[in-house]
Amino acid sequence: MEMLIPIAFFAMIAAICIVPGWLKSRERSEMQNTLRAAIDKGQPMPPEVIDALTKNVKQPSSALSDLRTGVIWIAIGIGIGVFGYFVSYEADEAFRPMLGIGAIPVIIGATFVILSFFNPNKGKPV
Repeated sequence: MEMLIPIAFFAMIAAICIVPGWLKSRERSEMQNTLRAAIDKGQPMPPEVIDALTKNVKQPSSALSDLRTGVIWIAIGIGIGVFGYFVSYEADEAFRPMLGIGAIPVIIGATFVILSFFNPNKGKPV
């Protein structure tokens, strides 16, 4: 029974990461099968269908969205560090590991901020 809890935890994380992508690919596959059947029967494709297929295409990120993402990551890292500081009042050995964990999102955020300066899509909206 004790092994079931960690297995369930990691299975839940895997499901949260995998299921949305699987559902999206299944929906897209069903749409393509419907279009294929319509084309085989010689029916014309309405413009609404073409718009529905192209609306889910991910646009390249702009400099503003990279900057926003970087600031969010940096704030998360600082929040983890501050949490470690306040936890250290109860457990002295907790501060440095929490700073190490908080440094990871800070470095990721700093990378996004730096990349926002080199992004060729600077003037385009998010």
